Amino acid sequence: MKINRILRAAVIAVMCLAVVLMLKCITKKYILNQPNVGEKIDSFNNIPVYYNGSTDTNLGRNRSAEGYNYGLKYQCVEFVKRYYYDHLNHKMPNTFGHAKDFYNPNLKDNQRNSDRDLLQFSNPSNTKPKINDILIFDANSYNPYGHVAIVSKVTEDEIEIIQQNPGRFGNSRETIDLKQVNNKWKLDNASILGWLRKN
Repeated sequence: MKINRILRAAVIAVMCLAVVLMLKCITKKYILNQPNVGEKIDSFNNIPVYYNGSTDTNLGRNRSAEGYNYGLKYQCVEFVKRYYYDHLNHKMPNTFGHAKDFYNPNLKDNQRNSDRDLLQFSNPSNTKPKINDILIFDANSYNPYGHVAIVSKVTEDEIEIIQQNPGRFGNSRETIDLKQVNNKWKLDNASILGWLRKN
């Protein structure tokens, strides 16, 4: 009986030690190795992507040297608007709004979105996504603001996006499957509303 107690105590001690070691590894890999908020973590066409930590980090508004409103540092909208302004020389008429507001549900596929002065395509669309398009994700129960990203690569069966503020442990690059269904291009993610394009 005494041996059973000792054996049980030893097993519990080994399990506790394993849990402690596992937590140390997770902490070292995912928490201690995180960049600092505002640190450059990626770039596309010489436009940097900055680390934002938590998705709700708010460091105030960022503006161009001329005063154009990029958005809140270092949210997803800030990167997309800075990319379009600095790389594509595009000013959006409406410089405010959450990511989900970039998509106008009242427009048909391939119509001009006047708030953004860009062509809007729905998911699915007759038009295939292209590099530099803005991909728009709908809001959900975890993120009431939606999300936006830039299309950085397109193949026949997938796209790659570059994004800012995907969450503390998210990646700046992500791939999404692209399919042709009933002669339309469909991005295989139900939260994707569509994409915008400068023409």
